[in-house]
Amino acid sequence: MARKNTIRIFGGATSVVTGAASGIGHGLAEELAKRVSEVVLADRQIELAEEVASKICSSGGNASAFNVDVTDFSAVERLVQETVARTGRLDYIFNNAGIGIGGNVSHFGIEDWNQMMDVNLRGVINGVQAAHKVMLAQGFGHIVNTASLAGLMPSPGNVAYATTKYAVVGLSNSLRAEAAKLGVRVSVLCPGFVRTTILVGGGKYGKMLIDLSPEQHRQMLEMIEKFRPISPNIFAKKALNSVAKNKAIIIVPAWWKLFWWMNRLFPSVGIHLVGKSFQKVQKRFGLAEQN
Repeated sequence: MARKNTIRIFGGATSVVTGAASGIGHGLAEELAKRVSEVVLADRQIELAEEVASKICSSGGNASAFNVDVTDFSAVERLVQETVARTGRLDYIFNNAGIGIGGNVSHFGIEDWNQMMDVNLRGVINGVQAAHKVMLAQGFGHIVNTASLAGLMPSPGNVAYATTKYAVVGLSNSLRAEAAKLGVRVSVLCPGFVRTTILVGGGKYGKMLIDLSPEQHRQMLEMIEKFRPISPNIFAKKALNSVAKNKAIIIVPAWWKLFWWMNRLFPSVGIHLVGKSFQKVQKRFGLAEQN
């Protein structure tokens, strides 16, 4: 039997997942439950989160849902503290909640920047701050932050989103180095194209700042399909396999690593090629004149 001060992978573990009502968070919650982890689902979409938790429980898993806004540190800290008080431990926190706001920088107002930073970056910071001290005290734990390939490569047309995701990658790598000898593991998830609402419209709390006609929207979906988006469930299975191995940067699907490696080796070439591709897309959708 595992000692109390040892992380559990994943059977008998306690896992908190933010943004767990839909998309990647939903997939992670279901897969964690299948691996016999108790799952705490945190989301502003509480009714949907409760439906997911109920589905997990009806399938023999152990899950509960809580209404939490990750931009509110006191709410995140309270969730962590109550979870530890109830279960006696916190093995994992998946700081996954995020939004997308689609548009070029010229389309953004400062309020759009602030919204993106508050959810995608400060939401992760709040989860880290709430869980880190608990994990230090108990001598174990694994912080898993959701970033994106947009946090590893240039992403024109998604500059604000990429800003937050680059920050999450930097936070995760730096904290991993700092906390490794203290018993706390840190990983960062960098999904490629995953079939979620963020991929096509920003998610429940995101938005598109560019008006697309129905035909343009159809063309955009066709373009996205060329990148072979995977389901959140498949993503979760592959991601958790890497979390179990304590990988630092987890890229799923794995074939996207090729683009990451090329960008690392030839960053100037990567910026140039991505920029040219972006301009072609802008021209295709008649958006260049709006810049």
